Amino acid sequence: MIRALLVCASLGLAAAGGVARADDAPASAPAPAAAPAPAVPKAWSSMSPQQQQLLHSYQDKWDSLPADRQQALAKGSQRWLGMSPEQRASAQQRFSQWRAMPPQQQQQLRQRWQQYKSMPPEQQQRVRESFNRFRQMPPERRMELRKQWRQMSPAQRRSVTQRPQPRRNPR
Repeated sequence: MIRALLVCASLGLAAAGGVARADDAPASAPAPAAAPAPAVPKAWSSMSPQQQQLLHSYQDKWDSLPADRQQALAKGSQRWLGMSPEQRASAQQRFSQWRAMPPQQQQQLRQRWQQYKSMPPEQQQRVRESFNRFRQMPPERRMELRKQWRQMSPAQRRSVTQRPQPRRNPR
């Protein structure tokens, strides 16, 4: 259980913008994924009026944007329009936190996200469950786990995060 909590503490630190050191890098980088198929340009007129209104600042330069950027903006606007006001407020807060981060920290988070996305679905599920358990802990306990994590050497961290997770009997 402590292993799972330390893993989620690591992710919690990353998500919370905790201090990371260069020696915290994983022992080996994940294998590069196969190259995605080239994106197809997205016609401005193919988007809903709500999407167009949301992306109005891009209208004049839309046709000059790379196709993958057009697709990402269209997809993001669709997601935004499907959010509740609470979800939008939360997303805006995360955007502000992201923009306030130094570029090096943004890059570290991108790498950690890619590492997470390269995990098998079962492992991703375990990480999500651990992270949710971590978030539900009292703040004092989370601080204690963060302190323990920061005091570990990179080798100790790898040892904790790479051990197989013991099975628990559901009751």
